[in-house]
Amino acid sequence: MSTGLFPAPARSAGVATPTAPGPVVGSGGTASGPLGVLGVPGQVNLDYAATAPCARAAADAVAELLPWYGSVHRGAGALSRRSTLAYERARQDVGDFLRVRPDDHVVFTRNTTDALNLLSRALPPGTRVVTFAAEHHANLLSWPAGAVRLPVPGSAGEAVRAVDAALRELRRGSGGGAPILVAVTGASNVTGECWPVAELARIAHRYGARIALDAAQLAPHAELDIAALTVDYVAVSGHKLYAPFGIGVLAGRADWLDAAPPYLAGGGATLGVGAATHDVRWVDGPARHEAGTPNLLGAVALAAVCVALAEADREALYAQEQSLLGRLRSGLAALPDVVELRTFDPSAPRVGIVSFVVAGRDSAAVAADLAQHWQIGLRDGLFCAHPLARRLLAEAATRSGRRDLPPTALRASIGLGSTAAHVDRLLTALSTPR
Repeated sequence: MSTGLFPAPARSAGVATPTAPGPVVGSGGTASGPLGVLGVPGQVNLDYAATAPCARAAADAVAELLPWYGSVHRGAGALSRRSTLAYERARQDVGDFLRVRPDDHVVFTRNTTDALNLLSRALPPGTRVVTFAAEHHANLLSWPAGAVRLPVPGSAGEAVRAVDAALRELRRGSGGGAPILVAVTGASNVTGECWPVAELARIAHRYGARIALDAAQLAPHAELDIAALTVDYVAVSGHKLYAPFGIGVLAGRADWLDAAPPYLAGGGATLGVGAATHDVRWVDGPARHEAGTPNLLGAVALAAVCVALAEADREALYAQEQSLLGRLRSGLAALPDVVELRTFDPSAPRVGIVSFVVAGRDSAAVAADLAQHWQIGLRDGLFCAHPLARRLLAEAATRSGRRDLPPTALRASIGLGSTAAHVDRLLTALSTPR
């Protein structure tokens, strides 16, 4: 693993002139390998949780297909047939990566938010939804009015007990027959903490409920097996998984999806359309919810990354990331004015995401300084998880005894291509007086 990719930053107040984009060495691979990521030399990207850099596998797959770029499912020519085959192969590759069951659907969407909104539209009438106030807005705001929003738990065990109690009460109140969906994250986009998905799925199924997993932050960092976790639905985003913007996936049980009205009405979702306004026969399967010309290049790019990750040593990649994460967290803990945000115990399992505050300093100002003087990009704000972030900021103030914590936080996140040099540059920048 490279530790000398970047030179020591100059102390000048000027902004470095960007250089041409190029490959950056990926964890456990080479710059030209499929899991090498593209980047701009000299720029330290610590904002993977927002958007991960594009993997070489995705860029190469798109470049290879572009000469054959044509209509999907809508032509008899060679270009259309090649594009259709590539699109459906991508669906298979993504399904294999997620380890879907044989009768599951894999529906291409725009992103995780789009996928969860699709599932929300497909819920049977009267379905009750149970989620947590700890969720990203995508898994907080997508659901129908009346969704049960459980408080932020203090531990994984508390989360399991809260769902158990909520489902027991719902079953008692509904007479036992109404459909119920539990919607939960796999890894927090604020803290990186992993949630007890398998246990939550077991509890949900005990009460005859289904469970949907927001895996946007989990899938890029750890192996994901829908069948082993026994989750009913999973949503992921391509732009978190080293593929370009504009592609996502909802995968899971077919029955609710086939029974629901199409998410979008239009070409490709129909078996036939008559002269009357409502004389429409809709297809079953993924195409039912994929009306219109699909994002072929996005699907192919995402599938290429999924194949590359499936062929890699995921345990080794995870171990490397955990080593960097430990370096980052211990370095932050050693800084006297830095307070980490957390929901669970400090030793709880987590992926490469850390949110923190610098006492006495505005988070947006810190982020701007890091970008201008150190060429470090990270995130500031409330991370599209406002209820959770605000609660954790209040908890951090109580835990640290500091009354000068800012109202928003900073988030550093790592992944393929991250190095010890990146982490050390951030720690040096934060410890340098401004």
